[in-house]
Amino acid sequence: MKKYESKNGIVEIVEYVNTLDTYQGYIQMSDKPICCIFKDFGKIELKPTSGFIYEAHFYSKSENKSIAIRQINESWYVAETENIKLTDIQTYIGIDKLKVKMAQIWEEEEDKLCENMKVKKLQKVVFVGFEGETK
Repeated sequence: MKKYESKNGIVEIVEYVNTLDTYQGYIQMSDKPICCIFKDFGKIELKPTSGFIYEAHFYSKSENKSIAIRQINESWYVAETENIKLTDIQTYIGIDKLKVKMAQIWEEEEDKLCENMKVKKLQKVVFVGFEGETK
């Protein structure tokens, strides 16, 4: 997980986002509703505004990589997840009637409550793109 801190972090996080290519996703700015939606897998270009990135999610099909950005206090945290198994996908209705796909990532762990047998436990849920618009 990458961490960008303080006022310089605002500039660094926008520079990081603008390096993304072959991605689709969305950005929630601090000063407006979700308005930066990138439906096509392509270059992400964010123009600085008076606000800052509060939260963002991106997915690259060609790299099979999901990126989550969250602003917490004075820092921005960037979590990159690679090699996502696209088997446990949930679809949700999002902004502008887009269908948002989220992948559940499970790992086997020994569970004391199950006589130390291995059971699958949810590790995280990541954004894996848009399915399209609903009618």
